Amino acid sequence: MRKKRNYKREHLPDFKFNNVALGRFINYLMEDGKKAVAEKVMYDALDIVKEKTKSDPSVIFDKALENVAPLVEVGTKRIGGANYQIPKEVRPDRKFTLASRWIIEVARNKKGKPMSERLAEELMSAANNEGAAIKKKQDTHRMAEANRAFAHFSR
Repeated sequence: MRKKRNYKREHLPDFKFNNVALGRFINYLMEDGKKAVAEKVMYDALDIVKEKTKSDPSVIFDKALENVAPLVEVGTKRIGGANYQIPKEVRPDRKFTLASRWIIEVARNKKGKPMSERLAEELMSAANNEGAAIKKKQDTHRMAEANRAFAHFSR
């Protein structure tokens, strides 16, 4: 039987910066279908970034995503009764998804401030190659490097 075709989704840009990546990020940030709340949080975070860095917030946002996006990750493969962690390259759409997920997760796990401030802080630190989301990327790379001996098992 043939495999079902995987259709690529057409993503809409956000209305303020007309940026497709920002529109997707807002959708990842959204909870319980409350897009207006997610947009307010994101735009407030970008205003805080603009205020603190005195530069274009969309450039900082793009730089943060680029810095957090992993190049390699590990996937599990069962060979001869043993499970191996095999390093593999990350597809571009998955890079964006992982980077967004990690940044949002780190911002949500911080406590004591409004979400927009926590998100702004994480975006600024990720743009400067520091912070918990960057640490997550480095851990992923380290795990792939440690399992490089099993790279010959990949398809």
